Amino acid sequence: MARPESRFVCGSCGASSARWEGRCHVCGEWDTLVETLVRPDAVGPRGAARAASAGAPRPEPLAGTAGSAPEERTRSGVDEVDRVLGGGLVAGSLVLLGGEPGIGKSTLVLEIAAGVARSGARVLYASGEESAAQVRLRAARLGFAAGVSGERILLLADTEVDRIIAVAEQEQPGLLIVDSIQTMTADGLDGPAGSVGQVRESAARLGAFARAAGVPVVLVGHVTKDGSLAGPRTLEHLVDAVLTLEGERFGPLRLLRASKDRFGSTEEVGVLEMTADGLREVPDPGRAFLGDGSLDAAGVAVAATLEGSRPMLVEVQALVATSGYGPPRRTVAGVDANRVALLVAVLARRCRVDVSGHDLYVSLAGGVTVSEPALDLAVALALASSLRDRPIRPGTVVCGEVSLLGQLRPARGVDRRLREAARLGFRRALVPGPEGSDGQDGPIGGTLDVMTARTLQEALGLVLLPSPGTDGQGVSERHPVLGSPGS
Repeated sequence: MARPESRFVCGSCGASSARWEGRCHVCGEWDTLVETLVRPDAVGPRGAARAASAGAPRPEPLAGTAGSAPEERTRSGVDEVDRVLGGGLVAGSLVLLGGEPGIGKSTLVLEIAAGVARSGARVLYASGEESAAQVRLRAARLGFAAGVSGERILLLADTEVDRIIAVAEQEQPGLLIVDSIQTMTADGLDGPAGSVGQVRESAARLGAFARAAGVPVVLVGHVTKDGSLAGPRTLEHLVDAVLTLEGERFGPLRLLRASKDRFGSTEEVGVLEMTADGLREVPDPGRAFLGDGSLDAAGVAVAATLEGSRPMLVEVQALVATSGYGPPRRTVAGVDANRVALLVAVLARRCRVDVSGHDLYVSLAGGVTVSEPALDLAVALALASSLRDRPIRPGTVVCGEVSLLGQLRPARGVDRRLREAARLGFRRALVPGPEGSDGQDGPIGGTLDVMTARTLQEALGLVLLPSPGTDGQGVSERHPVLGSPGS
């Protein structure tokens, strides 16, 4: 069998070249040539004849028994990781874990290795960034260097993917960890480690080994400046699951999300806390992102969010300041900046609360990132509260989407959100609903007063406290929309 040769293939038209060129000589596109291994006898008439002679596979009916059994899963030993993965690591799967530098990726995979080792399986930890001595120092700090985990975790400091696969075939571990995929090189490619061709070919070979041996493989990946996973987009298509570890690097809380999972849901989220002994599960994730600030201060609102099946309360903080010179600043953390711009326009047009000429700062406590539209109402209320220096009524939680017409739309799973708010001691809630339907919500019982509002304008009048120096009765002369907050 002929040895595969390295060719540069255009990602737009598929044309190949023997050397790298900045511009494809066929389609004229720039920076589309990627180094790829091509086997001579796998293409052309000879390759087609060989494939035909091998015989075509027989199709099977969809209702057949093959593959109907539930997939075999390996518990990682970290409940939050198993929650995000849908129950554990699937045999033969390829999982990509990404995150910013220093966020705790290596710590998390080492804890996963220790958890699998405690279950009785051996783990092969291939490190391309650190030496075996450095990995042992981290393991000793986390308490994994001795005992069962110390004996069953095998360290291999190497960057050649074929050698790593050869050792894995010899040792037959229950889990293979590669830290990181950007440091791996594949035989036959001349590009440096981290190049598009090297990353793609290394991931493809590791994926082929995982499926053939039935061993789950965890890859650690870098991220770029904009927070996306480094390397080609095909890397995310090659793997079975893509996990992202989020959070403030200098803060304690970490969120583990799945943006892709072929064997489970991508809606679940894991909440972890970075301690001196490594990443630990947060005992009460519902209150983890409420912050330690004063909830009765102006510019603070609490939103009831739902991540998969887990309700969490998130503190939204907003600051509206007078703009000095130049265009107003818009600084947003944890919230979609385009969504904040939409809410600013709705407040000005539908509620006569004009914050467009001010500097705006919006952030979520704990460094969490929330993308669901149910956060709209909390962001809008926090902005209006900061602008008018009128706090939101203490003990109030809100959730709802704001439309371009200033109307409120309900969120899914309202009952679960409100039950969590009642458990955490909140006394009242504001949710979208028909006008004049204020009252008790049935499933919540008598522990939570549920107010409903049809529009954002009504919501402002219900939950904003009166301005300092007023009795809170009637309508403000200067700001008619922000009138009586109600009872």
